Amino acid sequence: QVQLVESGGGLVQAGGSLRLSCAASGRIFRLDDMAWYRQAPGKQRDLVAVIGRGGNTNYVDSVKGRFTISRDNAKKTVSLQMNSLNSEDTAVYFCKASVVRSDTLSSRDFWGQGTQVTVSS
Repeated sequence: QVQLVESGGGLVQAGGSLRLSCAASGRIFRLDDMAWYRQAPGKQRDLVAVIGRGGNTNYVDSVKGRFTISRDNAKKTVSLQMNSLNSEDTAVYFCKASVVRSDTLSSRDFWGQGTQVTVSS
């Protein structure tokens, strides 16, 4: 199996910063696209940022210039540095990875369990 474990969420004041991390483990042959999503109460889960295996990135407009996604292929981790946080960033943040499994060589997406980010104004 494959597991994704997020860490780094918490409570922060508006204007502050947080860094989220997600570590992948298990039967992994290769990690392709890795991404962060977020889900606010009563809303759908939305993409925040995505990073390809080669490091190319894309961000939703609302976080451009404030958030930075990065990855370490050797450590099988993806991170999200979040600066200038505001109340609209309050949500549960999930990491997602497109994984080629080492046992089947098939590709599918896996999700972490989520980590809460709360920004107080």
